[in-house]
Amino acid sequence: MLDSCKLKSACNLPFICNKKINAAGTSNAEVPLADPGMYQLDITLRRGQSLAARDRGGTSDPYVKFKIGGKEVFRSKIIHKNLNPVWEEKACILVDHLREPLYIKVFDYDFGLQDDFMGSAFLDLTQLELNRPTDVTLTLKDPHYPDHDLGIILLSVILTPKEGESRDVTMLMRKSWKRSSKFQTQSLRLSDLHRKSHLWRGIVSITLIEGRDLKAMDSNGLSDPYVKFRLGHQKYKSKIMPKTLNPQWREQFDFHLYEERGGIIDITAWDKDAGKRDDFIGRCQVDLSALSREQTHKLELQLEEGEGHLVLLVTLTASATVSISDLSVNSLEDQKEREEIVKRYSPLRIFHNLKDVGFLQVKVIRAEGLMAADVTGKSDPFCVVELNNDRLLTHTVYKNLNPEWNKVFTFNIKDIHSVLEVTVYDEDRDRSADFLGKVAIPLLSIQNGEQKAYVLKNKQLTGPTKGVIYLEIDVIFNAVKASLRTLIPKEQKYIEEENRLSKQLLLRNFIRMKRCVMVLVNAAYYVNSCFDWDSPPRSLAAFVLFLFVVWNFELYMIPLVLLLLLTWNYFLIISGKDNRQRDTVVEDMLEDEEEEDDKDDKDSEKKGFINKIYAIQEVCVSVQNILDEVASFGERIKNTFNWTVPFLSWLAIIALCVFTVILYCIPLRYIVLVWGINKFTKKLRSPYAIDNNELLDFLSRVPSDVQVVQYQELKPDPSHSPYKRKKNNLG
Repeated sequence: MLDSCKLKSACNLPFICNKKINAAGTSNAEVPLADPGMYQLDITLRRGQSLAARDRGGTSDPYVKFKIGGKEVFRSKIIHKNLNPVWEEKACILVDHLREPLYIKVFDYDFGLQDDFMGSAFLDLTQLELNRPTDVTLTLKDPHYPDHDLGIILLSVILTPKEGESRDVTMLMRKSWKRSSKFQTQSLRLSDLHRKSHLWRGIVSITLIEGRDLKAMDSNGLSDPYVKFRLGHQKYKSKIMPKTLNPQWREQFDFHLYEERGGIIDITAWDKDAGKRDDFIGRCQVDLSALSREQTHKLELQLEEGEGHLVLLVTLTASATVSISDLSVNSLEDQKEREEIVKRYSPLRIFHNLKDVGFLQVKVIRAEGLMAADVTGKSDPFCVVELNNDRLLTHTVYKNLNPEWNKVFTFNIKDIHSVLEVTVYDEDRDRSADFLGKVAIPLLSIQNGEQKAYVLKNKQLTGPTKGVIYLEIDVIFNAVKASLRTLIPKEQKYIEEENRLSKQLLLRNFIRMKRCVMVLVNAAYYVNSCFDWDSPPRSLAAFVLFLFVVWNFELYMIPLVLLLLLTWNYFLIISGKDNRQRDTVVEDMLEDEEEEDDKDDKDSEKKGFINKIYAIQEVCVSVQNILDEVASFGERIKNTFNWTVPFLSWLAIIALCVFTVILYCIPLRYIVLVWGINKFTKKLRSPYAIDNNELLDFLSRVPSDVQVVQYQELKPDPSHSPYKRKKNNLG
């Protein structure tokens, strides 16, 4: 056993053991260094003892990073307010060679600020015995203050040779692949023994209902609570409920369940404080292995290290949400299996599992003419396929600018208005993956069974970058289920990039909102001009119309007018008189924003003045987001009537027809009575129902002008056409 290991200076040997390797074991110190991918290092992070205090209260919020060759390969959870934390977390790391030691760094988490360094240590992998569990005690040191005692970290490690295993791995993506990302990845191999490889075992559906008697953290005797959930590397953050100790959240989200035996959901409650570190209210856990499947459990959890309770609904369901297979094996080419899928989403099965809207199959065939990201003039490309929170990866094709993946991905569709995102990255062993290109494809715009060459776009999806990717996509869905799902809240992504302050983004959102407001201002000017008789014929026509409408007005005329507007624009489109124009203003602003983002990436390691005025930044980001929401709302209404998404416009026509008939046939008092009874009895009939607004949920599916630009398909270079290439070869 390695009972005690002491740290040397960074310029000396990284790790020296007091105790020699036992003769009974097999030391690899004298074994020739292996080829890349030859070892698997299984680590269990046990606990820390007597760690350094970094907070004013004489405590710390420690977490641990593992690095190999300068690349972060693992990050532990945060243990709040504890100098003797217990993690008991496991990590599985594929080691290319044993020359690079394992670098362990401990930090104190500070919300919104730079985390404080708490010490580091090295583990020399050449000193480990193969295939034998080893307990390791590491003494933490600070290279700048080698005499300071910073405590110890206890690990258990097993080093296993992985000789002869293929490196063609398919990975499940759990991070956003930006340089600033803190999420980790996990590699999974395709099984040759099964036609499909389901990457997760089930779905954990969580509804955060409410909090009761939470601890008051503000001077006014109240709190602004929100809740964070964590299952492995999946995270979710609830909305903030201002000034209350008994918040009502009514939020629902899903986690993927990867382990057959379940897992532990870590839950922490916080009080939001603008401009400074948020206050910790309490924590609790949910052991999923103790819950039965296919059943909803109501849990009232006592908060530890604090006061109050959280009320949750947790449901565990089996899932076949996603799968990966080779191109030779796919569901839709098997006629019998295709018929079963079509039958599953037929109009006759409307009320069977309303959450299962449709089926998506994506064939990732190849890419051509990619950007060279390495100094050798080549790249190591792999492809990421994302649909909401489902993220899958192809294997990496090394040293190739024209990779062929030939993989088939299948997804269950929860929302037909989702956007399929396909991103190509360059694998880099020393740091995070480099971006090569991306396409975003709304599901409703997909043409089934057609192999298409999609021009790769830049990060902001505003312009082309180098290369094209060949995809073949099939979508099968139930239109009635899709329509019903349109009227409920969208699925929220639990892995998203944090908003940051951008002057270009702020300017863009301001201009967008100004354009929406100017529509109302111009309409007011037009009406006023009628009152002023600037144009007598127009004013006379308006006056006659006003008298006619007011004298004969009925409530059903409101949806009828909107219906006529939709119909008018539809006939303009089909007659070739489409007045929709490409929004060059938004495109120019997006390109400027991308240039600013590239500049920010280069300067990301430099500490700017903005970090010292965190409170101002937070306010500016909030204003920026509000501008975006207001502008998007107006643009979504406009795009509904402009037939930007025909499915939604037809849905609006159906709804308006129904409303017109209802308002025409039924007196208003009865409609108001039914509405009031429904509102008053909703909580009695369904105590845990999540509040929503059907109109806002509908509009959330309509793309804003920015999204319309992002989702536009670029025309490929004719030189990339496979037919032209064949013709040239024949010539």
